[in-house]
Amino acid sequence: MEAIYDAKLDPEFQNAFIDIDKQDSRKLPDGTEIPLRYIHGGFEGTAVRFSFFYPEKERYEGRFYQYLSPFPGPDEEIASISLTGGDDKIAFALTHGAYFVETNMGSAAIFTNSNDNTMTHRSSAAAAEYSRKKAREVYGYEHRPYGYVYGGSGGGYRTMACIENTNAWDGAVPYIIGSPYAIPNCHTTRVHAMRILRHKMDQIADAMDAGGSGDPYEGLNEEEAAALREAELFGCPLRSWFSFRELGDGAVPVLLPGVKRMDPDYFEDFWKVPGYLGAEPDSNAVRDRIKMTAHVRMIYIPEKKAAALAGNVNGADTAWLKMLSSNMSGEPWIELDQIPVGDDLYLTGVQILVKTGAAEGKKLMLDHIEGSRIYLSKAYGVDDIPEVMELLQTGDEVLLDNSDYIAFQTYHRHQVPSKDYHGWDQFRDAEGEPLYPQQKKLVGPIFSSNGPGCKQNGLIQGKVIIVASLMDESAYAWQADWYRRKIASVHEGVDERELCRLWYVDHSLHDDRAETIDELHVTSYLGALRQALLDVAQWVENGTAPLPSSEYEVNIGQMSVPETAVQRKGIQPVVTLLANGSACAHVKCGEQVAFLAEAEVPDGAGSLTHAEWSFEGDPSYPDEGELELTDNGQRAVIRAEHTYDEPGTYFAVIRVSSERNGEAGAFFTQVRNLERVRVIVD
Repeated sequence: MEAIYDAKLDPEFQNAFIDIDKQDSRKLPDGTEIPLRYIHGGFEGTAVRFSFFYPEKERYEGRFYQYLSPFPGPDEEIASISLTGGDDKIAFALTHGAYFVETNMGSAAIFTNSNDNTMTHRSSAAAAEYSRKKAREVYGYEHRPYGYVYGGSGGGYRTMACIENTNAWDGAVPYIIGSPYAIPNCHTTRVHAMRILRHKMDQIADAMDAGGSGDPYEGLNEEEAAALREAELFGCPLRSWFSFRELGDGAVPVLLPGVKRMDPDYFEDFWKVPGYLGAEPDSNAVRDRIKMTAHVRMIYIPEKKAAALAGNVNGADTAWLKMLSSNMSGEPWIELDQIPVGDDLYLTGVQILVKTGAAEGKKLMLDHIEGSRIYLSKAYGVDDIPEVMELLQTGDEVLLDNSDYIAFQTYHRHQVPSKDYHGWDQFRDAEGEPLYPQQKKLVGPIFSSNGPGCKQNGLIQGKVIIVASLMDESAYAWQADWYRRKIASVHEGVDERELCRLWYVDHSLHDDRAETIDELHVTSYLGALRQALLDVAQWVENGTAPLPSSEYEVNIGQMSVPETAVQRKGIQPVVTLLANGSACAHVKCGEQVAFLAEAEVPDGAGSLTHAEWSFEGDPSYPDEGELELTDNGQRAVIRAEHTYDEPGTYFAVIRVSSERNGEAGAFFTQVRNLERVRVIVD
């Protein structure tokens, strides 16, 4: 066992400097402002930068929360300053007795820590310890502030690294976490299925939606059913299929270049060696492959101005956007003398390689085709668009090729790990041996440890509450259970309940923003996450044990939970909804529909505070629901009636909230859930 890192003894982080120290204020969601002291600085001789946000002494309760974003990089230490409303991490800390810490994790470049992979947890720990020193100065008395570190997705890996390998924090809340083999395998399984099922996306989503058939395999041919089953067995939540069109392929374009650098032979073997999908002449991979040359006829170069990324991009589902190459304002395009033809072209992931001329060897990425023009996309692992466009000339030869992108989509078949990872059971024979050729290198642990600097070992140095989502499309839900079991397995003789909790939430995706991509299908898990931060603090500081872990079962890659909140445990309320007594009501125009919802909060999780209705697709939930509360607010019935004046298919949705102390006005700690029903109006 390696020694636990103590930043206080590390000579690399003994000389801090402060370049900003000022009084400031923070506007709360209700419009009021609270004073704070803002300190910004770094450690001399390093790229480490940090920001500390201290509340007034009257608000301070002797703790801090430290957020770790998925990727380090320049200005990450100030990334949370621009956040407002429900996303405001700083305001949450300030209003709950804590100061807030954020760093760039030691990196002056996006997605790069330094040559030292331990920089994430070492620099984060050093900032945590220095924040304690400044806290003693700010508040004027000797004390050791309690510290809690948290982060999601890639930040979850970093959080686990911090709580396992250092003594800087007393507790941690890693959320929506992956296992050591999550990357790139969770992504490739989903995108492989999406390619083959690209014409059945809506059909699958409808089957899994409220009032649907419940059978996503209905109407699929053998090849399509096999692709969906492969994804399902691996852990892809089928209820999340509604989101895949908007989410697209996620971080796959970012992950592919890294895998190709680590395992270049795979992308050759895939198309040649028996046992790989691309080597089968009649396979869907061969059918969808595009590999053709063309010549440049015309070039359009927009204004040379980098297009800014929209909004804050340091969240669980947005941080990878920072890794895209630069672009121009407007859409650059290249007109070619020939383009791919066909009725069912798979244009995703088509790379454009310049074969001749001044730009020879440069790479671009296709966005879409209009006529004979190919429009270019931002991408990671390709060259700067303005630079290449300036070098291109009429007559230059280019190669359009999606070979690598298609090959990458079944990479998981050739990366079978140990037998405790049951998502891969489908790729083992009766003796437990892999069905497909195996690569020499398992890249999952490389990805999961390169950033944090270590592979998860479960040897936590404080209390941990894990928050995970049953519908997570990027970090499949079984992986949080893997980490819970890992913690339990390495602490012999210690009751798991003294170490950690695992709370699953439903109807949430991977994204950790307050506003979701579809408020009528999913809701934010931020209320649950922030209550976990408060509860881990009470666990450490007062010995108050948090709510028990969620009850669940893992069936290969899929999760199942009990129907009621009391049985399910954890923290999230559960709501059921019927329209005219059914999950799918058939009515006529002008006919009144009776809606009945029943909501319940797990034991000890507080009481119900809000109910909101959306009957006709308004994501703002314009109609307030009346809670008929019983059992001290733990249960409620919510009734409503609505009439539809136009024919069509509607989805009525109810969203309920609960709060630990039953406070309807507690902005940051409302824990939400929702339910939908289908209403077909003739």
